[in-house]
Amino acid sequence: MSAEITSNRKAFRDFHILERFEAGLELKGTEVKSIRGGFVSLQGSFAKIHNGEIQLFDASIQPYERASHEQHEIKRPRRLLLHRTEIDRLTIAVEREGLTLPALRMYWKKGIVKVEIGLGKGKHDADKRQDLKKRVEKREADRAVSAFNRSRG
Repeated sequence: MSAEITSNRKAFRDFHILERFEAGLELKGTEVKSIRGGFVSLQGSFAKIHNGEIQLFDASIQPYERASHEQHEIKRPRRLLLHRTEIDRLTIAVEREGLTLPALRMYWKKGIVKVEIGLGKGKHDADKRQDLKKRVEKREADRAVSAFNRSRG
């Protein structure tokens, strides 16, 4: 089981996630220490194809306060480690179909930091309202079932 570090809940609100990919993340030592401390945020972060590589932009990893002399930039582009076939597939999807690559969550897997990126299509306001309506209806149905079960026994 993987231990989740952080997630980007706004990505699920703003995009229809069609497919998910697990990617490694190229980090500096101070970034890993800062992530272990929980000083990371994926809000607004996304992946982008740049020179045949996929890079993660706008992921905020705060500086490690006990670093001696070398410190990392907070929002520097970080290279994502994927197989070439996955990179080619994502490149085609982004360039031809106009899809985007939001970062969904960051987690530990066997002591290594992994990032889950999603292949997503942007939602319109009507879609967001419909999702909210479905969530409210599900909550009300769950409450009714729970109240019925409590009264029965």
